[in-house]
Amino acid sequence: MRTRIVRIGNSQGVRIPKALLAESGLSGEVDISVHDGTLVIAAAGRAREGWDDAFRQMALRGDDELLDGDVETSEAFTEEAWRWE
Repeated sequence: MRTRIVRIGNSQGVRIPKALLAESGLSGEVDISVHDGTLVIAAAGRAREGWDDAFRQMALRGDDELLDGDVETSEAFTEEAWRWE
């Protein structure tokens, strides 16, 4: 299917025919990128997608320990330096 690049305010855009949108299943937000001189439009990923699994894998490997876990703070610092008024 052929279409044109059209002016939209100060930008330009492409009108995507309804049939192509229905076939692709795209809606809402999308990611646009360029690969080898071709525009690629794909469904936008969700923020933090896959983080739960990554954290589980880190825990299994023991990679979720605090980097400064062996550092001790003195009670004087925590009790005297931080006064809440």
